[in-house]
Amino acid sequence: GLDIGTHSIKLVQVEETKKGFQLLNFGIMPLPQETIVDSTIMDVTEAAQSIRSLLEVEKIKSKDAVVSIAGHAVIVKKIKLPLMSEDQLAESISWEAEQYIPFDVDDVNIDFQILEPKEEELISNQMEVILVAAKKEKINDYTGLILEAGLNPVVVDVDGFALQNAFELNNTIEENVVTALVNIGASLTNINILKGNISHFTRDISIGGNRYTEAIQKELQVG
Repeated sequence: GLDIGTHSIKLVQVEETKKGFQLLNFGIMPLPQETIVDSTIMDVTEAAQSIRSLLEVEKIKSKDAVVSIAGHAVIVKKIKLPLMSEDQLAESISWEAEQYIPFDVDDVNIDFQILEPKEEELISNQMEVILVAAKKEKINDYTGLILEAGLNPVVVDVDGFALQNAFELNNTIEENVVTALVNIGASLTNINILKGNISHFTRDISIGGNRYTEAIQKELQVG
């Protein structure tokens, strides 16, 4: 798993066992300034070299990699649609998504998850769906970076959902308990609000640790 941030690249290697996931390795490699800005890869060569260096330092031999993306190029919405099967929705999702996303549907990759319908939704013949749309350009940038680093990109997830997966694997989830997951990076904060194991609200905010560091420096007048 690769977490490609503004300040550094983080790596984790896990293995699924009968008792759950086992941590095999982890590491972190700082990035030169301006290599990645606001989730946009500005210098592919430098970023790929940092990933290769991290793999070498941690002696990682596995070639399959999982990554997640965030920022303005990713849209996550919970929508209501007429009740239909997953196969029917898969055929019509591009048309259904067109009214909910601010991008041309030809420029995005779209995925969805049908939520377990509530009784009142069944009565009204409707269902709730989590819709995710990500710009193909953004996905191609990140998969291209991983390939440039000599790895095979097998999954591209969304930061907020990757955060949720990690939380659910490490905690007992109670059905009606509301949980706020907040991941504060150097320049971006991911928020995912859960009720039980269902995401009800997810946002990426362009404020991170750098902003707080700068505020402290200014207040204390230190460089």
